[in-house]
Amino acid sequence: MTPAAFGILIAILTTAAVFAIIFAVRSANARRDELASARARVSEVAAMAGGLAHEIKNPLSTIGMNAQLLEESIADLKIDPNDHARISRRIGTLTRETERLRGILEDFLDYAGEICLHRETVELTPIIEELADFFHPEADKRGIRLRTEPVSTALRASVDTHLLKQSILNLMINAAQSLEGNEPGAPRELIVRTDVGPAASPRIHIIDTGSGMTDEQIARAFEPYFTTKAGGTGLGLPTTRRIIEAHGGTLTLDTAPGRGTAFTITLPKPGPSESED
Repeated sequence: MTPAAFGILIAILTTAAVFAIIFAVRSANARRDELASARARVSEVAAMAGGLAHEIKNPLSTIGMNAQLLEESIADLKIDPNDHARISRRIGTLTRETERLRGILEDFLDYAGEICLHRETVELTPIIEELADFFHPEADKRGIRLRTEPVSTALRASVDTHLLKQSILNLMINAAQSLEGNEPGAPRELIVRTDVGPAASPRIHIIDTGSGMTDEQIARAFEPYFTTKAGGTGLGLPTTRRIIEAHGGTLTLDTAPGRGTAFTITLPKPGPSESED
């Protein structure tokens, strides 16, 4: 190849490389713009959905209040007892479905809304004991033995106390519901245990002796609107995981059919300045 031909070849390759770089940059910018546009649309739809949910709650409250007033008015009417019973059942159904819709909306708003943390460094054991005291009457009513196993009274974490309590209580309710399917005579225990994980991370375990979960249930456990419970919204576990992840922690589960389920909340270890609060 002559020097002139070699020079032409180099020029062609250089030009091709420049065009390839320009094309790649333009493609990357286009993808970035498309992604930004998609995120904006998602944010807009989420805001609209949240606003719609809020707007629906107001007429639902009006429907519920008027159903209650209607039930009180019917009680004073002099009508056939059979007619009264039939109308009362229908109003009762209307009231229950109104409350169910209200619950669905509240769960949706909890799941879709922005999580704003108000952190404080606290000891976890008093929080666990407080929740256990609160939940004991419900556990006793269901025939569940509830116990706590704190690893240390000085186990601390930087958390939003209200949201952490909500998360733990969601998991306790979930565990209690799973125990309803136990065979007669099978142990019905709910255990809330704390310990220290890797890197000194505080951990909270919510353990039940229920029937466990299948592979499909495990795969879909944190999927919004997936539920195996009658009347459930399927937003409890996804919301709980969002709260824990907003803290910089993780929520995991260990389960198998016939050997119960253990959910584990792992929280970041508080820094030196936080530990001294």
